[in-house]
Amino acid sequence: MSIFGSIMSKVFGHKPAASAAPTPAPAQAAPQAPQPTSAPPQAPAAAAPTPAAPVDVGAVLSEMATMKNGGGNYQSSIVDLLKLLDLDSSLAARRELGQELGVHAGEDGSAEQNIALHKAVMAKLAENGGIVPDSLRN
Repeated sequence: MSIFGSIMSKVFGHKPAASAAPTPAPAQAAPQAPQPTSAPPQAPAAAAPTPAAPVDVGAVLSEMATMKNGGGNYQSSIVDLLKLLDLDSSLAARRELGQELGVHAGEDGSAEQNIALHKAVMAKLAENGGIVPDSLRN
């Protein structure tokens, strides 16, 4: 899996503690849907939008940071963001991430490159259905 794919998987796959409450609601809706004979074809259609639902990237990262006693400066540091997600934050990994995202700013490992990588990751998360607050984009 690509490094950005791993980032997406960690962020979009994160299940907040509050997500347990919405789960019973669809389960209650499911018994009502099978009663009509035409409802089963509609149930899979309803299931498809659920994974495509926008993910609040800011809230997910904030919750992860809370679970890890702060999470460092993940709001602007690609190194701290990768560490927060339990991913490799080495120079080689960041170089590979830069290649994946087409980021060619500054020297490898420079502050300029790291800032550009963070911005590119946030932009790419937004392109893929993430709700990224301005505070994480700048």
